[in-house]
Amino acid sequence: MKFNIINRDNWYRKEYFEYYLQQQTTFSITNDLNITNLMENLKRKNYKLYPAFIFMVTKIVNSHREFRTSFNSEGSLGYWKEMCPSYTIFDKKTHTFSSIWSPNIVNFAEFHSQYEKDVEKYNGTGRLFPKTPIPDNNIPISMIPWSSFTAFNLNINNGGDYLLPIITGGKYLQKYDEIWLPVSLQIHHAVCDGYHASIFMNELQKFADENENWV
Repeated sequence: MKFNIINRDNWYRKEYFEYYLQQQTTFSITNDLNITNLMENLKRKNYKLYPAFIFMVTKIVNSHREFRTSFNSEGSLGYWKEMCPSYTIFDKKTHTFSSIWSPNIVNFAEFHSQYEKDVEKYNGTGRLFPKTPIPDNNIPISMIPWSSFTAFNLNINNGGDYLLPIITGGKYLQKYDEIWLPVSLQIHHAVCDGYHASIFMNELQKFADENENWV
């Protein structure tokens, strides 16, 4: 997958990037996603929530360069042309999980089918990364379906140079006649600000609201 190198000397984020990279500043934001209409439509068409969540997140990430900016394996700063989802699946026998990936497929029905094939093939292997080789252009997505949360933070001790967003969903809750899904977004301040975090959350809600267009 193509990786576009960023010329840091004339990059509009140069000052922000260098300051927050040196400070190793990351932040997380958690929001409740209204999935009432989405759940109704998914159930009506016999689709699962988790692949729908993965699909929506991947769509948003691929719509904004800020969410695709990272260092490549050679240490160069740039952005991927496209990201594919890397997500966790749970092993009910061992109570551990595996991290697998699926290709970025723009049609949800086709993606849902590929997701089910990948889960069936790689679940229960007892391995953390059973599907290899893992593409460098992957975005980490996970879900904690056993517990809801009002905040979630993941700490990565890698020198502060992991720039890609990390997205985590929780257990959805029913409040009166509506269904709400907690979603946490963790990002590096060197490449994203509160503005970009807000764009992510707002577009995620829009995708859920306008699910008739893609489910």
